Amino acid sequence: MEFFATCARGVEEILAGELATIGVAGIAAERGGVRFSGELADCRKANLWLRTANRVMVPLAGFPCDSPQSLYDGVRGIPWNDYLTPEMTLAVDCSLRDSAMTHSHNTALKAKDAIVDTIRDRTGSRPSIDTKEPGLRVNIHLLKNRCTVSLDSSGAPLDRRGYRTERNEAPLRETLAAAIVLSTGWDGTVPLSDPLCGSGTILIEAAMMASKRAPGLGRSFGFEGWPGFDATLWKKELAEARSRALDKLAAPIFGSDSDGRTIATARRNAERAGVRDLIALTRHDMADFNPPPGNGVIICNPPYGERMGEMEALKPFYRQIGDLFKQRCKGNTAWIFTGSQELSKNVGLKATRRIPLWNGPLECRLLKYELY
Repeated sequence: MEFFATCARGVEEILAGELATIGVAGIAAERGGVRFSGELADCRKANLWLRTANRVMVPLAGFPCDSPQSLYDGVRGIPWNDYLTPEMTLAVDCSLRDSAMTHSHNTALKAKDAIVDTIRDRTGSRPSIDTKEPGLRVNIHLLKNRCTVSLDSSGAPLDRRGYRTERNEAPLRETLAAAIVLSTGWDGTVPLSDPLCGSGTILIEAAMMASKRAPGLGRSFGFEGWPGFDATLWKKELAEARSRALDKLAAPIFGSDSDGRTIATARRNAERAGVRDLIALTRHDMADFNPPPGNGVIICNPPYGERMGEMEALKPFYRQIGDLFKQRCKGNTAWIFTGSQELSKNVGLKATRRIPLWNGPLECRLLKYELY
């Protein structure tokens, strides 16, 4: 079978490396994701273990499509009875670009009609629609008048690990946090710290990596509602994944923040993620930060205001980060993730590497500083 793991722009090569690590075949990075091949077991493994993927899709068909009728006919040609029963619920998502059909909602409705008509013609009844938690989620992707129809095996996006449940948290997705950590090359053998840890997402993702904890252990997936799903086999696969988790790390992970409420949130998040005992979290100002002993890695994600007034107010803060690196962090390698090239100039250090990563629609940079 063929699969396609979607991801944020800039993350494709990192995701391809993850897929190679879990042992799938036919890996090919493309814009916005990575194609691979394997069995359904590989699809389950990908959902459970991938840290930087947004979703794992199962392409069913591709065909030329420049009108509602050609869409309907193409979708009707798929053997939906293999994937859907009248007792199940259905949702259809749509994304389109550079195509004759320009209205995603109407396109999704037309595809939905083709699917339910196929089931009704075969069985005499039709599945219900549930846009929130469907038994089967179908994706219609239209690009330059070519339609790809896929099953979404993930259900909720894979960044929803289940440990971040509080609404007041900064919008750094878990998948992006994991991509940041993986981009630095940190492998858990040296200390890792974050003097601006916020709700702890970067450190939690790092602790899950270092402890070999599968990121999908705390959630469910779309494929669990598919016909023929073997719940007993899946429980065995989950038990095997849990058995790999380590109770101790080779090097410490340390985080701090000046906001006590934020640190409390980080501790609760780490507890839900199962890594609370693996991260030292303390409240103090950035000016009082001292990295753990040893030549470790420092990662931080400072705010980057999008309006001019905000940027001016943040320039002294970035200068303070640079001063901290120069005065207290010699021997470490530091990384700053920011969406503002203008603000990064105020760090006062020359970046030895600049890695482009997208935070939603915003092109950001992960900047590396060697602190001698």
